[in-house]
Amino acid sequence: MHSSPTLHDRRRPLTDDELAGVPWLEHVKPVERERAVPELRISEAAPGELICRIGRPATYWFGVVDGLLKMSTETAQGQTITYSGLTAGGWFGEGTVMKHEVYRYNVQALRKSRVAGLPVATFDWLLDHSIGFNRFVMNQLNERLAQFIGTIEADRTPCPEQRVARNLAALVNPVLFPGVGGVLHITQQELAYLVGLSRQRVNQALKALAALGTIRIEYGGLRILNLPALRSRSF
Repeated sequence: MHSSPTLHDRRRPLTDDELAGVPWLEHVKPVERERAVPELRISEAAPGELICRIGRPATYWFGVVDGLLKMSTETAQGQTITYSGLTAGGWFGEGTVMKHEVYRYNVQALRKSRVAGLPVATFDWLLDHSIGFNRFVMNQLNERLAQFIGTIEADRTPCPEQRVARNLAALVNPVLFPGVGGVLHITQQELAYLVGLSRQRVNQALKALAALGTIRIEYGGLRILNLPALRSRSF
C-alpha cells in the first residue's frame, strides 16, 4: 500500500499571482529577489494537516498565501493552548528558524490552505545580505510580541466579548497578515476553535460586537469596522 504524498512531496514553485501575495519580497533588492524566488515552494494543506509539528527541526520559513492555520501546543494534561490564528499574508516561525531549533508548537490547517515555504538556508542568506529583509523580520518579531501579550490578556479575561474581540484584532493585524484586508473570511466554528469558546458563545459575542459597531457580520465572514475598538481593553 502506498502512503499519501506529504505536504513536502506536493510542493511546487509559486505562480506570479502567488508571488504577489508574498509581502516580504517587496522589501528586498532585485538581486536578492532573484536568489529567493527560485527557492520558494508552495503546497496545499488539507483541513487538519500539520505544517509544523512539535519536536521536528525547522527546514522552512512558512507563510500563508490563503486559508487559515492554527498555532498551538498541548499541556502535559492534554489541554490544547492556542497561541494564534494565522491568516492570509502571514509568515511565521522566524524565531525558530533563526535559532535553528525544533518546533515548540504545532501549526495545523483549519481549512484547505495554500502554504508557501522558504528554505532555512535561503532565509539565512537573506539575513546575511539584505537590510530590507532584516527590517521586515524585526518588524514581524516586534509585532508578534505585542500580539502574544494581547493574547495572554485576552485569555485571562472572563469577558467572552473581549476575548473574541482581541482575537479578531489579531487575525486582521495589517502588519502580520497583510493579505486579509477589511473582511475576515472565517466561520464561527473556526473562530471558536481559535478562541477556546463554544460556537454558541462566539455567536453571542459577535452579535454584541456588531451591536457596538465594531464589526458587521456578513455572508462567509466578518467586516472589521473599528479595529482600534477591537483592540481596546474595554467596550
